[in-house]
Amino acid sequence: MLSSRYDSAAVWLYFIPLYIVGAIVLTLALFTLVARVQGGKYARPVMQGIAKIPGVRGLMMKASRAALAKQNPEAASALEKLERAGVANDPQRAQAALSRLSASERRAYLEAAGQEGALPEPQNRQQRRAMEKLQKQRRGR
Repeated sequence: MLSSRYDSAAVWLYFIPLYIVGAIVLTLALFTLVARVQGGKYARPVMQGIAKIPGVRGLMMKASRAALAKQNPEAASALEKLERAGVANDPQRAQAALSRLSASERRAYLEAAGQEGALPEPQNRQQRRAMEKLQKQRRGR
């Protein structure tokens, strides 16, 4: 009977870190592929799912704010002020907070929100006309 120097079951335990690293690399490669398909159309649901993991959402928001601060400091400043004012679900508060922003901050915020499609839908004719006027002013620059 041949005695093996190593227990064959124990050898596979040494490969566990390689399996974990391989799974992480495969997941990142898959996510990169999903992000490139149709301009990232399918990446948003994936990121929303990842954001449900405790702690990850805060890290993602922190990274997003840091990137925005580097790319567009006025928009980052405006976003901080609007978040402090608590404008998430109250359009009247949002309007009041927008009026307290400086002109450059307001312009940068509205430009960034317009690019993302985050501008709220107008609820009545007056708001719709004001929105159209604002968009015409932006295009006319």
